[in-house]
Amino acid sequence: MSNKHLHLLETIFRDPLPSNLHWREVESLLEHLGAQVEPGHGARFKVLLRGKEFTLHHPHHGNELQRQDVKHLREALAIAGVSPSRYAQEQA
Repeated sequence: MSNKHLHLLETIFRDPLPSNLHWREVESLLEHLGAQVEPGHGARFKVLLRGKEFTLHHPHHGNELQRQDVKHLREALAIAGVSPSRYAQEQA
């Protein structure tokens, strides 16, 4: 994983929740993790990661995710077994 992707993953799991994550960077991270990201209905995207399926919303105004979207992303990644500490364990 590149430093950019690792930093983004750490940022997603950091408190307080960030509010300046760009959609393209999150999409790139998901694809790097092996997720299939497919457009859904409207601004929704269907994501399949490690056998877990969840929906993300593309920001309506601008390209930055709001805090509630970051929270949803964090929860979905945790359910799929992705976190900075787990990633470090897998790489060791």
